[in-house]
Amino acid sequence: MTPAYLGLGSNLGDRAKYLADAVRLLRTLAGVRVTAISPVYETKPVGLVDQPDFLNLVVAIETDLAPTQLLAGCQGVENALGRKRDVRWGPRTLDIDMLCYGDLISTSPELTLPHPRLAERAFVLVPLATLAPGLMVGGNTVSELATASHRTGVRECPEIRIG
Repeated sequence: MTPAYLGLGSNLGDRAKYLADAVRLLRTLAGVRVTAISPVYETKPVGLVDQPDFLNLVVAIETDLAPTQLLAGCQGVENALGRKRDVRWGPRTLDIDMLCYGDLISTSPELTLPHPRLAERAFVLVPLATLAPGLMVGGNTVSELATASHRTGVRECPEIRIG
């Protein structure tokens, strides 16, 4: 089994329910075992900023799926929860990003790993650091990257439990 980390986000409708439903559906994917879930964070949008705030979390998994199979499974979960891909970085019911898949480095057209903007995004680094602070990304630990990131607009939501 290969360890992997998935970043989940939602900024439309009942955001917490979409995240909870996504985790539930990830648990039903053959070849995927959810091993940990980060706290939930409310975050400001990045890219297209004129949209509602997101709820974000990171899920640690172990999988025997190939990376492209895992990607397809994640996209199936997104689609099952009404994901529309109308506007890049636009509002969405659910977004699942593969952040890391073991120590695989991939620059294929269909999948770049680690996620190409992982080291720049506090909304992913902060929750990922709660699960894997020592994980190396581009020569730094996730903890170091999270500490150095611009955390403005990243607020933990202890009142929301997903699990």
